[in-house]
Amino acid sequence: MTVRVVSLLPSATEIVYALGAQDRLVGVTFECDEPAAARRDHQVLVSGRDTSMMDVAAIDAYVRAELAAGRDLYTLDEGAMAALAPDVILTQDLCRVCAVPTGQVDAALAHLQCRAEVVTLDPMTLDELLDGIRAVGGALHVPGAADEVVAGLRRRLAAVDSAVAGRTRRRTAVVEWVDPLFTGGHWIPDQVAAAGGDPVGGHPGTASGPTSWDDLRRARPEVVLVAPCGYGLDGAAAQAQVVARELPEAEVWAIDGNAVVVRPGPRLVDGVEAIAAVLHPGLVPASQHVRRIA
Repeated sequence: MTVRVVSLLPSATEIVYALGAQDRLVGVTFECDEPAAARRDHQVLVSGRDTSMMDVAAIDAYVRAELAAGRDLYTLDEGAMAALAPDVILTQDLCRVCAVPTGQVDAALAHLQCRAEVVTLDPMTLDELLDGIRAVGGALHVPGAADEVVAGLRRRLAAVDSAVAGRTRRRTAVVEWVDPLFTGGHWIPDQVAAAGGDPVGGHPGTASGPTSWDDLRRARPEVVLVAPCGYGLDGAAAQAQVVARELPEAEVWAIDGNAVVVRPGPRLVDGVEAIAAVLHPGLVPASQHVRRIA
């Protein structure tokens, strides 16, 4: 059975492509840019404000104002979605700032009297990410492909674990935003630990969240990875300059957040490999996703 799939978050779109099931994909969001064909070859159903000309403080102020007013950050084209008649919709409740939440999708489906299966992907750990890949594979009727993808990702994680076994675990913090300061939660502490680091200054087991500079200094990170949500490596490098000024005693690196840290898709394992290359140079191949700042 071939199902028609709408993906309302970039990481889910990446999962669909990793499963080789892109022929089932009929609708995506304006942020589904990996691979590039995702946005080019499929109808865009979700739009949002272009914040590319805003600085980080202005983006934070805009998001806070919209949420405080009860407004959604994303616009779902309900009519276009109804016309596509999806069988499966992939969405999330993890972060209202990152993608259309399940509640908004459910309301749209009720309004349209659409009976599509809604698969909600809300991983908080690397293991839950892998479970989510299997859930998507099941919904798309390609469970074997999902098993192969997960097995391959686990082999790569095991290879990193073997390479860094017994090595000193440096105290490592991950910064997701600098104005105001946010440090990593969700699966990010897992990534650091899997890469052979000692995660500090973050929010293990819960969402990424605000942290004071004083609290981050008290965590005594030896290495700080700057991975701002919504930015690639160049944007991360710009924000990393702020971190380098605030924590002059730390080794500061920029890392491509969108590619390998903040989107819970298969490339989180690329992120583990990139972090391991920073923490244990020579033991893990160097990564194009990181850049030394200070």
